[in-house]
Amino acid sequence: MPYADSSHYKDTFKGTIIPDDQLDQQLAAASDDIDALTFNRIGGDSGLLLLTLFQQEKIQRATCLQADFRHDYADLISNPLSSYGINGVSMQWDKSVLIKQGDVFTTNAALSLLRQTGLTYRGVML
Repeated sequence: MPYADSSHYKDTFKGTIIPDDQLDQQLAAASDDIDALTFNRIGGDSGLLLLTLFQQEKIQRATCLQADFRHDYADLISNPLSSYGINGVSMQWDKSVLIKQGDVFTTNAALSLLRQTGLTYRGVML
């Protein structure tokens, strides 16, 4: 289950760029990205409820940001090419807007929110 649902996306986050027919799919995919970025420390929707309210809010906002990002940059993320040339004319994609964290492309904003939760820490926890 996604960490943010369509009502949270529309009412709390005030998201508007993802069409209704794609919203649930984008939020689910964004939640999968959040799991990867947090090393699966949340443990699904029920695990989200075990976190502090502060952590829940940050994760839900990061999920909405990631969903927007996935929607906006879907073609660029999924494109295996970085450039091509035909008859002396070349074209190059600017992938500098993409931040790759492990196998997940994300934004500074989403990553910053997740870092505030402490769930992206890679060190040893005592």
